[in-house]
Amino acid sequence: MAGKKIKTYWYFLIAGVVLFVGVIVNQQMTNEAESVVMELSERKIIIETVSANGKVQPEVEVKISPDVSGEIVQLLIKEGQEVKQGTLLAKINPDIYLSMRERMVAALNTTKANLANSKARLSQANAQFLNSEAIFKRNQSLFKDGAISESEFDAAKSAYEVARAEVESADQSIIAAQYNVKSAEASVKEASDNLLKTTIFAPVDGTVSMLNVEQGERVVGTLQMAGTEMMRIANLKEMEVKVDVNENDIVRIMVGDTSIIEVDAYKDRKFKGIVTQIANSAKTFGLSADQVTNFEVRIRILRSSYSDLILEDKPHLSPFRPGMSATVEIQTKTEYDVISVPIQAVTTREDTAATSLEKTKAGNSAKVDPVMQECVFVMENDKAVMKKVKIGIQDNKFIQIVSGINAGEQIITGPYSLVSKTLKEGDPVVLKIEEEEIIKRK
Repeated sequence: MAGKKIKTYWYFLIAGVVLFVGVIVNQQMTNEAESVVMELSERKIIIETVSANGKVQPEVEVKISPDVSGEIVQLLIKEGQEVKQGTLLAKINPDIYLSMRERMVAALNTTKANLANSKARLSQANAQFLNSEAIFKRNQSLFKDGAISESEFDAAKSAYEVARAEVESADQSIIAAQYNVKSAEASVKEASDNLLKTTIFAPVDGTVSMLNVEQGERVVGTLQMAGTEMMRIANLKEMEVKVDVNENDIVRIMVGDTSIIEVDAYKDRKFKGIVTQIANSAKTFGLSADQVTNFEVRIRILRSSYSDLILEDKPHLSPFRPGMSATVEIQTKTEYDVISVPIQAVTTREDTAATSLEKTKAGNSAKVDPVMQECVFVMENDKAVMKKVKIGIQDNKFIQIVSGINAGEQIITGPYSLVSKTLKEGDPVVLKIEEEEIIKRK
Protein backbone atom coordinates (compact mmCIF):
# COMPACT_ATOMS: atom_id res chain seq x y z
CA MET A 1 0.00 0.00 0.00
CA ALA A 2 2.86 2.34 0.85
CA GLY A 3 4.49 1.46 -2.50
CA LYS A 4 1.39 2.53 -4.42
CA LYS A 5 1.33 5.87 -2.60
CA ILE A 6 4.99 6.44 -3.47
CA LYS A 7 4.35 5.64 -7.16
CA THR A 8 1.34 7.97 -7.25
CA TYR A 9 3.46 10.68 -5.65
CA TRP A 10 6.15 10.28 -8.31
CA TYR A 11 3.56 10.34 -11.08
CA PHE A 12 2.18 13.64 -9.85
CA LEU A 13 5.67 15.02 -9.35
CA ILE A 14 6.77 14.12 -12.88
CA ALA A 15 3.53 15.49 -14.35
CA GLY A 16 4.03 18.73 -12.44
CA VAL A 17 7.61 19.06 -13.65
CA VAL A 18 6.55 18.42 -17.26
CA LEU A 19 3.75 20.94 -16.94
CA PHE A 20 6.12 23.46 -15.39
CA VAL A 21 8.70 22.97 -18.14
CA GLY A 22 5.97 23.31 -20.79
CA VAL A 23 4.79 26.54 -19.27
CA ILE A 24 8.38 27.88 -19.15
CA VAL A 25 9.07 26.84 -22.77
CA ASN A 26 5.77 28.32 -23.95
CA GLN A 27 6.53 31.51 -22.03
CA GLN A 28 9.97 31.72 -23.66
CA MET A 29 8.48 31.15 -27.11
CA THR A 30 5.88 33.79 -26.40
CA ASN A 31 8.58 36.19 -25.25
CA GLU A 32 10.60 35.51 -28.43
CA ALA A 33 7.59 36.00 -30.77
CA GLU A 34 7.27 39.43 -32.36
CA SER A 35 4.16 41.44 -31.58
CA VAL A 36 2.59 42.50 -34.86
CA VAL A 37 -0.39 44.42 -36.17
CA MET A 38 -2.55 42.57 -38.67
CA GLU A 39 -5.18 43.57 -41.24
CA LEU A 40 -7.07 41.43 -43.71
CA SER A 41 -6.46 41.91 -47.41
CA GLU A 42 -9.67 43.22 -48.99
CA ARG A 43 -11.21 44.03 -52.32
CA LYS A 44 -11.54 47.78 -52.75
CA ILE A 45 -11.78 50.59 -55.25
CA ILE A 46 -8.32 52.14 -55.61
CA ILE A 47 -8.11 55.66 -57.02
CA GLU A 48 -4.62 56.85 -57.97
CA THR A 49 -4.17 60.60 -57.48
CA VAL A 50 -1.63 63.35 -58.04
CA SER A 51 -1.69 66.08 -55.39
CA ALA A 52 -0.68 69.68 -56.00
CA ASN A 53 -1.15 73.12 -54.49
CA GLY A 54 -2.09 76.27 -56.35
CA LYS A 55 -4.21 79.41 -56.55
CA VAL A 56 -7.78 80.04 -57.61
CA GLN A 57 -8.03 82.25 -60.71
CA PRO A 58 -10.76 83.23 -63.19
CA GLU A 59 -10.70 81.19 -66.38
CA VAL A 60 -10.92 84.40 -68.40
CA GLU A 61 -9.16 87.50 -67.09
CA VAL A 62 -8.26 90.44 -69.33
CA LYS A 63 -5.47 92.81 -68.36
CA ILE A 64 -6.20 96.36 -69.50
CA SER A 65 -3.36 98.77 -70.24
CA PRO A 66 -3.70 102.08 -72.12
CA ASP A 67 -2.36 102.41 -75.66
CA VAL A 68 -1.44 106.05 -75.01
CA SER A 69 0.28 107.84 -72.14
CA GLY A 70 -1.14 110.66 -70.06
CA GLU A 71 -3.09 111.69 -66.98
CA ILE A 72 -6.30 109.91 -66.00
CA VAL A 73 -8.93 112.66 -65.98
CA GLN A 74 -11.91 110.35 -65.43
CA LEU A 75 -12.14 106.95 -63.70
CA LEU A 76 -15.69 105.73 -63.96
CA ILE A 77 -15.59 102.28 -62.31
CA LYS A 78 -14.70 100.70 -58.97
CA GLU A 79 -13.12 97.39 -58.07
CA GLY A 80 -15.74 94.64 -57.91
CA GLN A 81 -18.10 96.45 -60.27
CA GLU A 82 -19.79 94.43 -62.99
CA VAL A 83 -19.36 95.82 -66.51
CA LYS A 84 -20.60 94.98 -69.99
CA GLN A 85 -18.60 95.00 -73.19
CA GLY A 86 -18.37 98.61 -74.39
CA THR A 87 -18.81 100.16 -70.92
CA LEU A 88 -16.78 103.39 -70.56
CA LEU A 89 -14.07 102.72 -67.98
CA ALA A 90 -11.73 105.72 -67.98
CA LYS A 91 -10.51 108.75 -69.92
CA ILE A 92 -6.95 110.00 -70.40
CA ASN A 93 -6.30 113.72 -70.93
CA PRO A 94 -6.79 114.17 -74.71
CA ASP A 95 -5.36 117.69 -75.11
CA ILE A 96 -1.93 116.69 -76.40
CA TYR A 97 -3.44 114.15 -78.82
CA LEU A 98 -6.00 116.70 -80.04
CA SER A 99 -3.19 119.18 -80.76
CA MET A 100 -1.21 116.47 -82.52
CA ARG A 101 -4.18 115.65 -84.71
CA GLU A 102 -4.62 119.31 -85.64
CA ARG A 103 -0.94 119.50 -86.62
CA MET A 104 -1.30 116.39 -88.74
CA VAL A 105 -4.40 117.83 -90.45
CA ALA A 106 -2.47 121.02 -91.21
CA ALA A 107 0.43 119.00 -92.60
CA LEU A 108 -2.04 117.06 -94.76
CA ASN A 109 -3.46 120.28 -96.17
CA THR A 110 0.07 121.47 -96.95
CA THR A 111 0.87 118.28 -98.85
CA LYS A 112 -2.40 118.58 -100.77
CA ALA A 113 -1.44 122.14 -101.74
CA ASN A 114 1.98 120.93 -102.85
CA LEU A 115 0.28 118.26 -104.96
CA ALA A 116 -1.88 120.93 -106.60
CA ASN A 117 1.22 123.02 -107.32
CA SER A 118 2.94 119.99 -108.83
CA LYS A 119 -0.05 119.39 -111.09
CA ALA A 120 -0.03 123.03 -112.19
CA ARG A 121 3.68 122.81 -112.86
CA LEU A 122 3.06 119.71 -114.97
CA SER A 123 0.44 121.54 -117.02
CA GLN A 124 2.86 124.41 -117.57
CA ALA A 125 5.67 122.00 -118.46
CA ASN A 126 3.42 120.19 -120.93
CA ALA A 127 2.52 123.46 -122.64
CA GLN A 128 6.17 124.46 -122.83
CA PHE A 129 7.03 121.01 -124.14
CA LEU A 130 4.41 121.16 -126.90
CA ASN A 131 5.67 124.57 -127.99
CA SER A 132 9.33 123.44 -127.94
CA GLU A 133 8.39 120.27 -129.82
CA ALA A 134 6.66 122.26 -132.59
CA ILE A 135 9.61 124.65 -132.95
CA PHE A 136 12.05 121.74 -133.01
CA LYS A 137 10.15 119.89 -135.73
CA ARG A 138 9.86 123.07 -137.87
CA ASN A 139 13.56 123.90 -137.45
CA GLN A 140 14.45 120.29 -138.22
CA SER A 141 12.72 120.60 -141.60
CA LEU A 142 14.28 124.00 -142.25
CA PHE A 143 17.72 122.69 -141.35
CA LYS A 144 17.35 119.88 -143.88
CA ASP A 145 16.45 122.47 -146.52
CA GLY A 146 19.44 124.63 -145.50
CA ALA A 147 17.19 127.51 -144.48
CA ILE A 148 18.72 127.83 -140.99
CA SER A 149 22.15 127.39 -139.57
CA GLU A 150 23.29 124.45 -137.52
CA SER A 151 23.57 126.58 -134.38
CA GLU A 152 19.92 127.62 -134.68
CA PHE A 153 18.91 123.97 -135.11
CA ASP A 154 20.95 122.92 -132.04
CA ALA A 155 19.34 125.65 -129.95
CA ALA A 156 15.85 124.43 -130.91
CA LYS A 157 16.82 120.83 -130.16
CA SER A 158 18.25 121.78 -126.77
CA ALA A 159 15.11 123.72 -125.86
CA TYR A 160 13.00 120.68 -126.84
CA GLU A 161 15.02 118.29 -124.67
CA VAL A 162 14.89 120.68 -121.69
CA ALA A 163 11.11 120.95 -122.03
CA ARG A 164 10.77 117.17 -122.17
CA ALA A 165 12.92 116.82 -119.01
CA GLU A 166 10.74 119.41 -117.30
CA VAL A 167 7.65 117.29 -118.05
CA GLU A 168 9.29 114.18 -116.65
CA SER A 169 10.41 116.11 -113.55
CA ALA A 170 6.90 117.47 -113.07
CA ASP A 171 5.51 113.92 -113.34
CA GLN A 172 7.90 112.71 -110.62
CA SER A 173 7.01 115.71 -108.47
CA ILE A 174 3.35 114.76 -108.68
CA ILE A 175 4.13 111.16 -107.70
CA ALA A 176 6.20 112.38 -104.73
CA ALA A 177 3.45 114.80 -103.74
CA GLN A 178 0.87 112.00 -103.90
CA TYR A 179 3.03 109.85 -101.59
CA ASN A 180 3.37 112.80 -99.23
CA VAL A 181 -0.41 113.16 -99.18
CA LYS A 182 -0.84 109.46 -98.37
CA SER A 183 1.75 109.73 -95.60
CA ALA A 184 0.04 112.78 -94.18
CA GLU A 185 -3.35 111.03 -94.34
CA ALA A 186 -1.85 108.07 -92.44
CA SER A 187 -0.47 110.47 -89.83
CA VAL A 188 -3.90 112.07 -89.46
CA LYS A 189 -5.48 108.63 -89.07
CA GLU A 190 -2.87 107.65 -86.46
CA ALA A 191 -3.40 110.90 -84.58
CA SER A 192 -7.17 110.37 -84.73
CA ASP A 193 -6.78 106.80 -83.45
CA ASN A 194 -4.55 107.98 -80.60
CA LEU A 195 -7.17 110.58 -79.74
CA LEU A 196 -9.84 107.87 -79.65
CA LYS A 197 -7.59 105.68 -77.49
CA THR A 198 -7.71 108.27 -74.72
CA THR A 199 -11.17 106.84 -74.05
CA ILE A 200 -10.99 103.29 -72.64
CA PHE A 201 -13.91 100.86 -72.94
CA ALA A 202 -14.47 97.37 -71.52
CA PRO A 203 -13.40 94.77 -74.10
CA VAL A 204 -15.49 91.96 -72.53
CA ASP A 205 -18.31 91.34 -70.09
CA GLY A 206 -17.16 90.67 -66.54
CA THR A 207 -16.25 92.05 -63.15
CA VAL A 208 -13.45 94.49 -62.34
CA SER A 209 -11.31 92.05 -60.37
CA MET A 210 -8.37 94.41 -59.88
CA LEU A 211 -8.01 98.21 -60.05
CA ASN A 212 -4.46 99.54 -59.87
CA VAL A 213 -4.90 103.27 -60.59
CA GLU A 214 -6.64 106.34 -59.25
CA GLN A 215 -7.98 109.41 -60.99
CA GLY A 216 -5.19 111.93 -61.51
CA GLU A 217 -2.43 109.34 -61.91
CA ARG A 218 -0.24 109.29 -65.00
CA VAL A 219 -0.09 106.08 -66.99
CA VAL A 220 2.31 104.84 -69.66
CA GLY A 221 0.96 103.58 -72.98
CA THR A 222 1.88 100.35 -74.69
CA LEU A 223 2.74 101.82 -78.10
CA GLN A 224 6.49 101.85 -77.47
CA MET A 225 6.99 99.86 -74.25
CA ALA A 226 5.30 97.78 -71.56
CA GLY A 227 2.49 99.99 -70.37
CA THR A 228 0.81 100.53 -67.02
CA GLU A 229 -1.66 97.80 -66.07
CA MET A 230 -4.67 99.84 -65.06
CA MET A 231 -7.14 97.11 -64.19
CA ARG A 232 -8.32 93.57 -64.84
CA ILE A 233 -11.74 92.40 -65.93
CA ALA A 234 -12.57 88.78 -65.19
CA ASN A 235 -15.45 86.41 -65.74
CA LEU A 236 -16.00 85.27 -62.16
CA LYS A 237 -18.69 82.80 -63.16
CA GLU A 238 -16.05 80.31 -64.28
CA MET A 239 -13.14 79.78 -61.88
CA GLU A 240 -10.15 77.48 -62.12
CA VAL A 241 -7.17 76.40 -60.05
CA LYS A 242 -3.68 76.78 -61.49
CA VAL A 243 -1.20 74.28 -60.03
CA ASP A 244 2.37 73.25 -60.77
CA VAL A 245 2.86 69.49 -61.19
CA ASN A 246 6.28 67.85 -61.03
CA GLU A 247 7.67 66.35 -64.22
CA ASN A 248 7.56 62.86 -62.67
CA ASP A 249 3.78 63.07 -62.23
CA ILE A 250 2.74 65.09 -65.27
CA VAL A 251 2.88 62.05 -67.58
CA ARG A 252 0.00 60.47 -65.62
CA ILE A 253 -2.35 63.42 -66.05
CA MET A 254 -4.71 63.79 -69.01
CA VAL A 255 -7.11 66.54 -70.05
CA GLY A 256 -10.54 65.56 -68.73
CA ASP A 257 -9.29 63.89 -65.52
CA THR A 258 -11.58 64.37 -62.52
CA SER A 259 -10.22 66.33 -59.57
CA ILE A 260 -11.16 66.90 -55.94
CA ILE A 261 -10.47 70.47 -54.84
CA GLU A 262 -10.10 71.83 -51.32
CA VAL A 263 -10.05 75.61 -50.87
CA ASP A 264 -8.50 76.87 -47.65
CA ALA A 265 -11.27 79.42 -47.17
CA TYR A 266 -13.91 76.66 -47.06
CA LYS A 267 -12.86 74.17 -44.41
CA ASP A 268 -14.26 70.64 -44.49
CA ARG A 269 -15.68 71.25 -47.97
CA LYS A 270 -14.62 69.52 -51.17
CA PHE A 271 -15.40 70.68 -54.69
CA LYS A 272 -15.29 68.82 -57.98
CA GLY A 273 -13.15 69.86 -60.91
CA ILE A 274 -11.91 68.75 -64.29
CA VAL A 275 -8.50 69.18 -65.93
CA THR A 276 -8.89 71.58 -68.87
CA GLN A 277 -5.32 72.43 -69.84
CA ILE A 278 -1.80 71.00 -69.45
CA ALA A 279 1.20 73.15 -70.35
CA ASN A 280 3.49 71.90 -73.09
CA SER A 281 6.50 73.85 -71.82
CA ALA A 282 8.06 73.37 -68.39
CA LYS A 283 8.76 75.95 -65.72
CA THR A 284 12.06 75.61 -63.87
CA PHE A 285 12.84 76.92 -60.41
CA GLY A 286 16.10 77.22 -58.52
CA LEU A 287 19.73 77.10 -59.53
CA SER A 288 20.98 74.71 -62.19
CA ALA A 289 22.23 72.24 -59.57
CA ASP A 290 18.89 72.11 -57.73
CA GLN A 291 16.42 72.89 -60.46
CA VAL A 292 12.84 71.75 -60.03
CA THR A 293 10.92 71.19 -63.26
CA ASN A 294 7.17 71.67 -63.12
CA PHE A 295 4.32 71.95 -65.60
CA GLU A 296 1.31 74.20 -65.14
CA VAL A 297 -2.04 72.41 -65.02
CA ARG A 298 -5.41 74.16 -64.99
CA ILE A 299 -8.45 72.62 -63.30
CA ARG A 300 -11.92 74.11 -63.79
CA ILE A 301 -14.05 74.19 -60.64
CA LEU A 302 -17.44 72.74 -61.61
CA ARG A 303 -20.17 75.22 -60.79
CA SER A 304 -22.55 72.42 -59.81
CA SER A 305 -20.31 71.55 -56.84
CA TYR A 306 -20.69 74.99 -55.25
CA SER A 307 -24.12 76.09 -56.49
CA ASP A 308 -25.36 76.35 -52.89
CA LEU A 309 -22.73 79.03 -52.18
CA ILE A 310 -23.86 81.35 -55.00
CA LEU A 311 -25.82 84.40 -53.84
CA GLU A 312 -29.26 84.67 -55.42
CA ASP A 313 -29.01 88.45 -55.86
CA LYS A 314 -25.48 88.22 -57.33
CA PRO A 315 -25.42 85.17 -59.60
CA HIS A 316 -22.53 86.63 -61.61
CA LEU A 317 -20.21 86.44 -58.60
CA SER A 318 -18.31 83.35 -57.54
CA PRO A 319 -17.84 82.40 -53.87
CA PHE A 320 -14.14 82.11 -54.69
CA ARG A 321 -11.86 85.11 -54.96
CA PRO A 322 -8.84 85.29 -57.25
CA GLY A 323 -5.70 84.32 -55.36
CA MET A 324 -7.29 81.96 -52.83
CA SER A 325 -5.11 78.97 -51.90
CA ALA A 326 -6.30 75.54 -52.96
CA THR A 327 -5.18 71.91 -52.90
CA VAL A 328 -6.19 69.53 -55.68
CA GLU A 329 -6.11 65.77 -56.01
CA ILE A 330 -6.21 64.81 -59.67
CA GLN A 331 -7.64 61.32 -60.14
CA THR A 332 -5.43 59.78 -62.81
CA LYS A 333 -6.54 56.13 -62.70
CA THR A 334 -9.20 54.00 -61.01
CA GLU A 335 -9.26 50.24 -60.43
CA TYR A 336 -12.48 48.59 -59.23
CA ASP A 337 -12.84 45.51 -57.00
CA VAL A 338 -9.12 44.77 -56.69
CA ILE A 339 -7.21 43.10 -53.85
CA SER A 340 -5.55 45.73 -51.71
CA VAL A 341 -3.47 46.01 -48.56
CA PRO A 342 -2.25 48.97 -46.50
CA ILE A 343 0.73 50.68 -48.15
CA GLN A 344 3.00 50.05 -45.15
CA ALA A 345 2.49 46.29 -45.52
CA VAL A 346 4.41 46.16 -48.80
CA THR A 347 8.17 45.95 -48.34
CA THR A 348 11.21 44.59 -50.18
CA ARG A 349 13.53 41.69 -49.46
CA GLU A 350 16.43 40.20 -51.37
CA ASP A 351 15.50 37.60 -53.96
CA THR A 352 18.36 35.18 -53.28
CA ALA A 353 17.60 33.01 -56.30
CA ALA A 354 17.64 35.98 -58.67
CA THR A 355 20.78 37.36 -57.03
CA SER A 356 22.55 34.01 -57.41
CA LEU A 357 21.53 33.89 -61.06
CA GLU A 358 22.96 37.36 -61.62
CA LYS A 359 26.20 36.34 -59.92
CA THR A 360 26.45 33.28 -62.15
CA LYS A 361 25.91 35.41 -65.25
CA ALA A 362 28.50 37.97 -64.14
CA GLY A 363 30.97 35.43 -62.78
CA ASN A 364 31.12 34.38 -59.15
CA SER A 365 34.06 36.69 -58.42
CA ALA A 366 32.21 39.78 -59.69
CA LYS A 367 30.37 42.03 -57.29
CA VAL A 368 26.64 42.08 -57.97
CA ASP A 369 24.03 44.23 -56.27
CA PRO A 370 21.31 42.17 -54.59
CA VAL A 371 18.07 41.77 -56.54
CA MET A 372 15.19 43.12 -54.45
CA GLN A 373 11.67 41.71 -54.59
CA GLU A 374 8.45 43.36 -53.41
CA CYS A 375 6.63 41.23 -50.86
CA VAL A 376 4.19 41.14 -47.97
CA PHE A 377 4.23 39.07 -44.77
CA VAL A 378 1.21 36.93 -44.00
CA MET A 379 0.44 35.56 -40.53
CA GLU A 380 -0.07 31.77 -40.74
CA ASN A 381 -0.04 29.47 -37.69
CA ASP A 382 1.55 32.19 -35.56
CA LYS A 383 4.44 32.56 -37.99
CA ALA A 384 5.37 35.14 -40.61
CA VAL A 385 5.19 33.84 -44.16
CA MET A 386 6.75 35.99 -46.87
CA LYS A 387 4.86 36.15 -50.16
CA LYS A 388 6.17 37.80 -53.30
CA VAL A 389 3.66 40.18 -54.84
CA LYS A 390 3.17 42.30 -57.92
CA ILE A 391 1.78 45.71 -57.13
CA GLY A 392 -0.40 48.13 -59.10
CA ILE A 393 -1.69 51.62 -58.39
CA GLN A 394 -2.16 53.11 -54.94
CA ASP A 395 -4.10 55.82 -53.16
CA ASN A 396 -3.21 57.59 -49.92
CA LYS A 397 -3.71 54.47 -47.75
CA PHE A 398 -3.95 51.32 -49.82
CA ILE A 399 -2.05 49.72 -52.67
CA GLN A 400 -3.33 47.30 -55.31
CA ILE A 401 -1.95 43.74 -55.29
CA VAL A 402 -2.06 42.38 -58.82
CA SER A 403 -0.84 38.91 -57.88
CA GLY A 404 0.67 37.01 -54.96
CA ILE A 405 -2.09 36.92 -52.35
CA ASN A 406 -5.85 36.47 -52.12
CA ALA A 407 -8.54 38.47 -50.40
CA GLY A 408 -9.06 37.66 -46.71
CA GLU A 409 -5.45 36.80 -45.83
CA GLN A 410 -3.97 38.04 -42.55
CA ILE A 411 -1.48 40.69 -43.66
CA ILE A 412 1.13 41.91 -41.17
CA THR A 413 1.10 45.72 -41.35
CA GLY A 414 3.22 46.78 -38.39
CA PRO A 415 5.25 47.82 -36.57
CA TYR A 416 6.76 49.59 -39.58
CA SER A 417 10.40 49.11 -38.56
CA LEU A 418 9.80 45.36 -38.13
CA VAL A 419 8.01 44.90 -41.47
CA SER A 420 10.38 47.09 -43.47
CA LYS A 421 13.68 45.77 -42.06
CA THR A 422 13.94 42.83 -39.67
CA LEU A 423 10.98 40.47 -40.13
CA LYS A 424 11.97 37.21 -41.83
CA GLU A 425 10.30 34.13 -43.25
CA GLY A 426 9.24 31.77 -40.42
CA ASP A 427 9.66 34.25 -37.55
CA PRO A 428 7.19 33.52 -34.73
CA VAL A 429 4.65 36.32 -34.36
CA VAL A 430 1.85 37.12 -32.01
CA LEU A 431 -1.03 39.47 -32.65
CA LYS A 432 -0.54 42.75 -30.83
CA ILE A 433 -3.61 43.89 -28.93
CA GLU A 434 -3.95 47.63 -29.14
CA GLU A 435 -5.06 49.65 -26.11
CA GLU A 436 -8.32 50.56 -27.83
CA GLU A 437 -9.10 46.87 -28.40
CA ILE A 438 -8.34 46.05 -24.75
CA ILE A 439 -10.75 48.76 -23.64
CA LYS A 440 -13.43 47.37 -25.97
CA ARG A 441 -12.96 43.85 -24.59
CA LYS A 442 -13.33 45.11 -21.03
